[in-house]
Amino acid sequence: MPLVPPLPADQWDERVDSALKGLMPRHMRNPEQAGTAMSTLVRHPDLTKAFLGFSVHLLFRSTLPARLRELTILRVAELHDCDYERSHHIQMAEDEAGLSRPEIEAALAGTAVDEFENRLLAAVAELVENSALSEQTWNTLGEQLSEQQRMDFIFTVGGYGLLAMAYNTFGIEFESER
Repeated sequence: MPLVPPLPADQWDERVDSALKGLMPRHMRNPEQAGTAMSTLVRHPDLTKAFLGFSVHLLFRSTLPARLRELTILRVAELHDCDYERSHHIQMAEDEAGLSRPEIEAALAGTAVDEFENRLLAAVAELVENSALSEQTWNTLGEQLSEQQRMDFIFTVGGYGLLAMAYNTFGIEFESER
């Protein structure tokens, strides 16, 4: 049983709709289409609206290339043992970033064939463990990423780490378990 269950359908109102507006098209802003994560987060519409604004940047406006973004999120989900986040981003990594199943499995384990991607995945672990990157890691990432891309990388690790903590604590269930 989740600690924070999805908001019941009869409690969805204009505030909930407004909270989801920045992320979801109108036809999905309902309890049946929004999914269990969003249906749970909207129990606090103001927080959801604020956080989703940040999340929209990370997912759609980030300067980090989609492939590197999804590798990063997969590793974050694995390090935080967040099944819900991991599962959803495995699908996104395939569909939107073109990662193969072997690449996804390797990223979850913290490795990659590409040397830069391998260093990126190690940097995810460094951030999760230390809440900071060393100057050496920052400079290594700077060999292929601009300053803004490195900033987006750090906020992606932090944002998805926070989301994993929320999902794990609230007990977000998969849509098929509802």
